[in-house]
Amino acid sequence: MKTITLLIVHALCTNDLAAQSLRYPVALPYIGSGAYSKQQTDPFSFTANQAALAQVDQPGIGVYAERRFLLATTSYYSLAAVFPSKLGKFGVQLNYGGFKNFNENKIGLAYARRLGPKLHVGIQFNYYGYRVPAYASATAINFEAGLIMHFSEKFHGGMQIYNPVGGKLGKTVGEKLASLYKMGFGYDASASFFAGIEIIKEEDRQVNCIASVLYRFAGKFFARMGIATESTSAFAGAGWRRNELRVDVSASYHPQLGFSPGIMIIMNLKGKNK
Repeated sequence: MKTITLLIVHALCTNDLAAQSLRYPVALPYIGSGAYSKQQTDPFSFTANQAALAQVDQPGIGVYAERRFLLATTSYYSLAAVFPSKLGKFGVQLNYGGFKNFNENKIGLAYARRLGPKLHVGIQFNYYGYRVPAYASATAINFEAGLIMHFSEKFHGGMQIYNPVGGKLGKTVGEKLASLYKMGFGYDASASFFAGIEIIKEEDRQVNCIASVLYRFAGKFFARMGIATESTSAFAGAGWRRNELRVDVSASYHPQLGFSPGIMIIMNLKGKNK
């Protein structure tokens, strides 16, 4: 029954709406919530706002897997890698979701740099595609960009835009990709506590507000939780960090579709954690 419900929802979203909903993992607010912070940035932070890449001072790589709504056919996988250099900071994002009869993927290349001590900017170019063997396949190229202002050592804010000039999936499919505009703020109360909020407006969808908090305890452990207002979905997770290795387990809950568990592993390649 759950599989049938998901197929109906997908059909409605891809056929009746003028703009296609973005293919984000259910727990994206969890993996990207460190974007508006100086204390909690990691290789996944730039996936929420490309300007956060400028805050990363050591190379690192992260992988994330999510069993969306506990179904193998809707599983989602993501990889993010960051590479600082004297010319700026570079990032790579790889996403894959679905199964053999329907899958979608995204390859993103990001670049960010600091424009002074308080302003960071970033941009990312994406190659997105989906494939339905019995029906069709289509691809599109788009971009997203962001900026982050560090108002003080503790208070940060910024904006991000995704696909602002439109774009369609292939010449035959002609499906329009949605545009998205986001504003976010974060507060580093201490090295152990962070609170953030994002206000997101996606084309042809209601405004979505995402609030989250993170707390570190006992030195090596941390917990994070939050809520998204559009679907009243909640997400939470806990993790462990030692030296250059970090491991998170997470879960989100959708009121109609149920749980989506996930796991994230991050490895910093050299240097010390911030």
